Amino acid sequence: MTSATRRPESPAATPRSASSEEGGIPSVPRLIATDLDGTLLRDDKTVSPRTVAALAAAEEAGIEVFFVTGRPARWMDVVSDHVHGHGLAICGNGAAVVDLHDGAGAHRFVKVRELARENALDTVRLLRRAAPGTVYAFEQTFGFHQEPDYPDLHRELPDTTVPAEELLRQDGPTAEQPLLKMLAYHPTLDPDAFLTLARLTVGDRATVTRSSPSALLEISGPGVSKASTLALCCAERGISHDEVVAFGDMPNDVEMLTWAGRSYAMGNAHPDAVAAATGRTLANNDDGVAVVIEQFLSRLR
Repeated sequence: MTSATRRPESPAATPRSASSEEGGIPSVPRLIATDLDGTLLRDDKTVSPRTVAALAAAEEAGIEVFFVTGRPARWMDVVSDHVHGHGLAICGNGAAVVDLHDGAGAHRFVKVRELARENALDTVRLLRRAAPGTVYAFEQTFGFHQEPDYPDLHRELPDTTVPAEELLRQDGPTAEQPLLKMLAYHPTLDPDAFLTLARLTVGDRATVTRSSPSALLEISGPGVSKASTLALCCAERGISHDEVVAFGDMPNDVEMLTWAGRSYAMGNAHPDAVAAATGRTLANNDDGVAVVIEQFLSRLR
């Protein structure tokens, strides 16, 4: 399911030891881009003390840290205490860049890459025919809406509960805010099979990916991904992809892992993430991100 794969290093937590990397990739990055769930966060949704220390040490050394997640901005409280420096995070699989300086609940949207309602409506209709039983929910900048049969998968009550076609009307409940991401859930399909079917069905109308263990797809605007928004943020800072190290574990990380000059799939990663990355590290519960950061920083001593 990956658009591109690279031969990964052997499954280990150690990066290459050369001071000058192959292909001109520097041994110490200018920017670290890390996914959250299943990557930086432990399974209990906390950040370990070791990881907190590694992130702080990286920023102290002048390395920028970007949290790059499928989460909506309102769910970023889990890492808001660990955002320093620029204070920015990429949320919604690249649909938004958010300033978290003011803490949980007081975030500010810096960049929004919305999903056009006509594309969303086309996608709803196509998937209903291709996979009967699919139900939908919708993420906006400050809102969450779902269909009546959408299951209780998230930790909040929806603002409205009505059919997708009504939600997506030009004068519907979602009309006043940008639509960032559409969620499509199927109760019985295999998650990877549903992803493949949806990508073939939707085509270039939207970007379809997944990060949940269930058959829950995440649908963004055409060309919107963690990688494309990260590339925009790096370009604004004069940082090339060769100067970026990325960490991830699921199909929604594949483009980012492929784009970055150096990338690590977690020990608990989906096979697509493993195929896309240049290396492996330990699992999220074993501080896999911190292990690699510590080894990069050891070269500065």
